[in-house]
Amino acid sequence: MIQPPSQSAKQSPIIGVTTYSRNEVGNFHLPSAYLDPVRAAGGVPILLTPGESDLARLLNVLDGIVFSGGGDIEPEQYGGQPHHAVYAVDPERDEFDLALAKLVLQSNLPILGICRGMQVLNVASGGNLVVHICDRYGTEILHRTEQPRHPVEHVVQVQPASRLAKILGQTEMPIVSWHHQAVDRLAAGWQVVASAADGVIEAIEHQHHPWAIALQWHPELSAEAPWHQRLFQALVDAAAQRCQAAINAATFDLTIS
Repeated sequence: MIQPPSQSAKQSPIIGVTTYSRNEVGNFHLPSAYLDPVRAAGGVPILLTPGESDLARLLNVLDGIVFSGGGDIEPEQYGGQPHHAVYAVDPERDEFDLALAKLVLQSNLPILGICRGMQVLNVASGGNLVVHICDRYGTEILHRTEQPRHPVEHVVQVQPASRLAKILGQTEMPIVSWHHQAVDRLAAGWQVVASAADGVIEAIEHQHHPWAIALQWHPELSAEAPWHQRLFQALVDAAAQRCQAAINAATFDLTIS
């Protein structure tokens, strides 16, 4: 007799996190700051490395996904022009991240995009990017220091009616910013839910996907802030609900078979 799976068979949701490009010795890497808040929220993070080809199989083992930050997307990917400030372009990572984003947006996996991850999701959906923020918005608000490149702090305003505001419990807050590009033309299906005072788009939500939020800032660099840990908690909770629904469906199918 086939026994239905235990309700505790998969207690912790598996959260895939995309990695940075290969480093100078060919190793994939990612700061632990992306993984620690996922673990603190009860998720099990696993690294998703550029170059994997069977993306559908990857999604079959995931309950949620984080698109991490990192180097710039090649401007040709979104019809942009070359710029001297573009750096750390990696065709292998671009191909992997964009293909994965297109596929995951067709699924019901909870999605969180961070910095480059927000840009990947917008480009994968048909949008484009501001190639260099200073050229468009000036320097009244810095989104990073340039020489050397370091993160900075500034304030963002969040739309009160947005899912993001409900999760964070805040509509205005200081954030850690570390980027020189941003969303320009927003892709269809997404809506702007947070901005900086200079007009730079700071967060977007998908209008049709069950749970897809992307931030231009770096919540993992200030995960001690309670509103930022609430974001990772909300992602893991959404993934856990999806995971439990799958277990319940499998239990029901075995029960009636």
